[in-house]
Amino acid sequence: MSPRITSIIFCFVLLISIAASRLFFLQVIKHQTYFDAAQKQQNFSSMLAPKRGDIFFKTKDGEPYRAAETKIGALLYLNTKLLQNPGDTYNKLNAITSIDRDLFDQIINKNNDPYEILKHRLPQEEVERVLSLGLPGVGLEEERWRFYPSDFRASHVLGFVSAASDKSAGQYGIEKYYDETLRGIRGQILGDKDARGILIALGNYLKVEPEEGEDVVLTIEPVLQRTAEDELAKLMAKWNAQGGGIIIVEPKTGSIKALAASPNFNPNEYQKEKNLGVFLNPFTEKIFELGSVFKPLTMASAIDQGKVGPDTTYIDTGWVKIGDRIIKNFDGKAHGVRTMTEVLEESLNTGAVFAMQKLGGEALKEYFYRFGLGEKLGIDLPGELRGDLSNLDSGREIEFATASFGQGIAVTPLELTMALSVLANGGKLMKPFIKDGNSPQVIRDVIKPETSEAVTKMLVDVVDMSLAGGQAKFPHMSIAAKTGTAQIPAALSGGGKGYGDEYLHSFFGYFPAYDPKFLIFIFLERPQGVKYASQSITGTFKSLVEFLVNYYTIPPDR
Repeated sequence: MSPRITSIIFCFVLLISIAASRLFFLQVIKHQTYFDAAQKQQNFSSMLAPKRGDIFFKTKDGEPYRAAETKIGALLYLNTKLLQNPGDTYNKLNAITSIDRDLFDQIINKNNDPYEILKHRLPQEEVERVLSLGLPGVGLEEERWRFYPSDFRASHVLGFVSAASDKSAGQYGIEKYYDETLRGIRGQILGDKDARGILIALGNYLKVEPEEGEDVVLTIEPVLQRTAEDELAKLMAKWNAQGGGIIIVEPKTGSIKALAASPNFNPNEYQKEKNLGVFLNPFTEKIFELGSVFKPLTMASAIDQGKVGPDTTYIDTGWVKIGDRIIKNFDGKAHGVRTMTEVLEESLNTGAVFAMQKLGGEALKEYFYRFGLGEKLGIDLPGELRGDLSNLDSGREIEFATASFGQGIAVTPLELTMALSVLANGGKLMKPFIKDGNSPQVIRDVIKPETSEAVTKMLVDVVDMSLAGGQAKFPHMSIAAKTGTAQIPAALSGGGKGYGDEYLHSFFGYFPAYDPKFLIFIFLERPQGVKYASQSITGTFKSLVEFLVNYYTIPPDR
């Protein structure tokens, strides 16, 4: 065989060997790599977002009132590769939905850009009108968002949803606490697509429908909520206060009917809020020293142990010395011989200390804990704090003495509201709840029923005999109530020790006193131009009582 033929055969064999090696490399060694790449090109996968459940309030007649819902519409985008006659496009779009002209001009200057969002949250009727125009370069993409029909109403109850996507999550309030219930379960589409990228509904096609989120119905009564918020707004404006709140609860069940707090926020525009502290619910996520509204709890504790009674007397000299500290009455005056009932009527610090000393500081501490102070009560709202009673752990008499009238210990307004509800509820501490359908739950028995009745009568005397000069008295309705005026610790007002000259006012009351339907607790942070809670809050409390009596047609009890 000639050398030339041998060379040709050698080259031919070499080429075949190279080709075979290459095929072996591609089909065997790199098989999985290319198989996976082909699968990615051919496979189609998409997540299906579920519809988030709605949140409802419940009217006094049992009718649902929508407080939060999910809107389905579209976002509007421009494809500048396809856009024709921008001026005409702008005019036609702007006639349907308001378009930001500056943003439009910025987008059209981006040549060959296939996707620039022009506007979010087009409602369905606007979507249909835009589609009917058939404008080149104008696109629509489905968009879902959370909507709160009443804007600012009950914002601390509701919270908000952080993003309009399938990965959105509830933040604060009911949206967070019941997020798992509300959000549902995502679905999915799996299948193959053809060369054009179109899904083939054959073969490996699989579609798992999303499970819609469940609706949540709350105990909040919408008319009562609106009334409480309006009254709070007037109260805040009148006294130029920094913050405040109103809660209305059924003391026999723990069901919360209204919860208003200020400053509040609009959950539809939560992203515009610069002060993130506004999102915190002051009833559950903040603690305060609340002052003389503690005195009925001190008195109830001492009466429950038989250490004092409503008619027990002591001599008020205007001050009492504990170690090297002197405690005075709010007015600095001596009032002479006074009963325990008069201690509450006149809000005497020395009388609260007297009752504490008869009971004993450690026993008072134990009672405060039994009232639910210093513990989480398990309300169905996120971020609940427990009060701080740590000063009482020192065992020093001065700490017990100041705690007897609400100074030196700090609690959440919700804790105190439920503790005061014990007085209205025959001595039982109820678990607070805000989701309709939850069953009333007794946490524990705190005081005897007869103690509850005795303290209630004392608090009725407070209203009838002394509160705001008798202005809070209702001729045909027994009301049990007490105010509190607490100095705010200097550390919370810019630094320093002790207490400054800023105050927190509080007020609670329940009615009809001997068969209470509602308990109202109100607080006001740093009101200006008024010193005592009896002067600042009494009018608001009275207005709410009058509204509740009329709205729920509560019959007179005397």
